[in-house]
Amino acid sequence: VVPAEIDEIRELWKAHSKAEDARSIEGLMATLTDDCVYTVYPDDVSWHGHEGATRFYTELLTAFPDIVFELQNIVIGPQGVVEEAIVTGTHEAKWLDTEPTGEQLTWRNAIFFPWDREARLFKGERVYTDMPRRAV
Repeated sequence: VVPAEIDEIRELWKAHSKAEDARSIEGLMATLTDDCVYTVYPDDVSWHGHEGATRFYTELLTAFPDIVFELQNIVIGPQGVVEEAIVTGTHEAKWLDTEPTGEQLTWRNAIFFPWDREARLFKGERVYTDMPRRAV
């Protein structure tokens, strides 16, 4: 493991996080491989490629327009990044199979950003969440 590579991974994660905070789909896609995969667990729902990742972010940011990720822990290594965050957002539109509640929700996420050493980009995200669900 070369320290410069860890620095590169950290800087890419920072660029990704800033793009998400700015709601910049273009900025987010610039940090991802063309064949990226986004998967949300425990639902085991996936989105593929830049088209899928764009849909993931559009749906997420529409469902929770005021979403905030409060970073709790981060680990950066040659395999990529793992972050733990407390997430808050007002549920304004359908997300996955859950109809909007209009409520401010709080949940925890652990997200793995796998690193593609050849492309020097992330291969997507694996999101593990305990987001509350409401029966509708």
